[in-house]
Amino acid sequence: MPIAKVNGVEVEFEPGMTVLQVAERAGQEIPRFCYHERLSIAGNCRMCLVEVKPGPPKPQASCALPAADGQEIFTDTPMVKKAREGVMEFLLINHPLDCPICDQGGECDLQDQAVGYGRDGSRYSENKRAVEEKNMGPTVKTFMTRCIQCTRCVRFITEVAGVPDIGMISRGESAEITTYLEKNIDSELSGNVNDLCPVGALTHRPWQYHYRPWELRKCETIDVMDAMGSNIRADYRGSEVMRVLPRVNEGINEEWLADRSRYAVDGLQARRLDRPWIRENGKLRAASWDEALNAVAAKLKAAPANRIGAIAGDLQDAESMKALLDLFRALGSANTDCRQDGAAIGGGAREGYLFNSSIQGIENADAILLVGANLRAEAPLLNARIRKAWLKGGTEVGVIGQQVDLTYDYAYFGEGSKTVGKLPKAATELLSKAERPAIIVGMGALVGENGAAVLNALGAIAKKTGVVKDGWNGFNVLHTAASRVAGLDMGFLPGEGGLAVADMLKPGALDVLFLLGADEINASGSDAFRVYLGSHGDRGAHSADVILPGAAYTEKSGLYVNMEGRVQLAERAVFPKGEAKEDWAIIRALSERAGQTLPYDTLDQLRTKLMADVPSFGRIDYLAPSASFDVASLGVKGDVGDVAFVSTITDPYLTNPIARASETMAELSRERVAPVALAAE
Repeated sequence: MPIAKVNGVEVEFEPGMTVLQVAERAGQEIPRFCYHERLSIAGNCRMCLVEVKPGPPKPQASCALPAADGQEIFTDTPMVKKAREGVMEFLLINHPLDCPICDQGGECDLQDQAVGYGRDGSRYSENKRAVEEKNMGPTVKTFMTRCIQCTRCVRFITEVAGVPDIGMISRGESAEITTYLEKNIDSELSGNVNDLCPVGALTHRPWQYHYRPWELRKCETIDVMDAMGSNIRADYRGSEVMRVLPRVNEGINEEWLADRSRYAVDGLQARRLDRPWIRENGKLRAASWDEALNAVAAKLKAAPANRIGAIAGDLQDAESMKALLDLFRALGSANTDCRQDGAAIGGGAREGYLFNSSIQGIENADAILLVGANLRAEAPLLNARIRKAWLKGGTEVGVIGQQVDLTYDYAYFGEGSKTVGKLPKAATELLSKAERPAIIVGMGALVGENGAAVLNALGAIAKKTGVVKDGWNGFNVLHTAASRVAGLDMGFLPGEGGLAVADMLKPGALDVLFLLGADEINASGSDAFRVYLGSHGDRGAHSADVILPGAAYTEKSGLYVNMEGRVQLAERAVFPKGEAKEDWAIIRALSERAGQTLPYDTLDQLRTKLMADVPSFGRIDYLAPSASFDVASLGVKGDVGDVAFVSTITDPYLTNPIARASETMAELSRERVAPVALAAE
């Protein structure tokens, strides 16, 4: 490996690294504004100046200068110090002195570096320039007079998000960052530009003037707005979660976060259930916990075992589902299901319902066939991964389903199950000729009467085209619910002779229906006694006869399994609202009154039981290597029919009770630009 000297210390580095990267490898901090390791190099700000020998006797931008064997790099000479002070002075000549009212104050790169590398005064006496503010949509608040033209936002929205709505216009003193047509940023990743902005030019509009950074306490937890399991940090003040920011996890979300995961946080305060309710004479009245639990227990004990059922929702933690599953099995009921959308998955090999290539591993695929999935709505960060692979070249993408703008080119093969039943030659060749082919199956292909047959047909295609082979498993199921894989792992499915979701909702099917945070179904058609345990007054609560207030995902410690099978631990940031309790504790108390006391009294005991019954839950943050399996055994053989695949998510901003309670999500939903249909090439 080549060797360079940094301030007299020899450092080995990999070919292709820049001087800035080599200096940081040596432990030297290099100030920067425009450079970001996940974006292309711009060399705009000139803050990262260093002295390099051999080379011209002047400071050079280390972010754009390739390192070479035998180089001597100096980061602290008088020349470098004077150059950085001069650059900082230029950056500040037009910057307004509004740090006391700036949302970026206290966590601002410009503040920090002005103290560390700037002068103690300014020689600039001319008038400062001002720049007109821009409208960039409900998530981005602009103060463009603060902008230092680092172009991080431009490069992110163009390169990563794939929506070139932001750019720089004009030259010299007139240069400014803008949306060319004064329109909203049409991206589900727009909030990341606020994180990237090193000054206060772009800040989070939904949280404007709500807090100061030093007032907040931090809790590292897991996002549940989709099935990716993005790593997040929930910042809270008192009993309120004020904001959600991404944490770095190279295997899942890198350091990005989707707008739904970031800005639905205000929904945690609205439409909350904070006390038990009982419906009498068609109207709900407040009740005590004893009264509500006794009413539910009486109904459970009075009904035959085959006349009670439970449905788990999309945001549930594994512990609450395990407790409910144990309770209903103890009561003798086989009517349990965690698939609100009725998807035909589960019951076989674990690899049959996982995202087997892994989220990070999908970048290694050289051919990808998307079936019944709109990735921009269902998994925006996964879509960004595929775009990254496509930009590098060598990755071809094909689509069966809706024609939408995915931010990259793809070949369109057909709209639904008929295409899967008789795969076009071009689609077969796309997969067969690839060294690492992958199929991504969305829920849009697996719901409905023909879902199981479609899954079987896709398994046959995967086997025929080498999607699953030694050393590579490219068969991937794209889930949309954070709780789904955990439910499938523990067997929260209909037992022998048990009813699935659609059958449980039919009139006369059940006497008691227990809804565990199940809000994506219409239970009003069922004439059963309906019990709802959840955190928000949403669809499930509206039709319930008894409401038991539970905890939201930021108010309890719980295990979640993402779509690639990775078990992750979410931590509690704040306590449940009012009289609400943690979901598992409510079910445990109910079991005692129902005469089937569950064999655990604490959360640790419940987790011990869960891990004993399903060992995969004991491997926290572990991603099992992809294993080959018999894809031909998926689903059931039958006629795939002629059904168009449509994404199960019609509005990406209103997918769950928390999002539907959020004012920001409601505004994003109103402002959303419908995906533009592309003509098949």
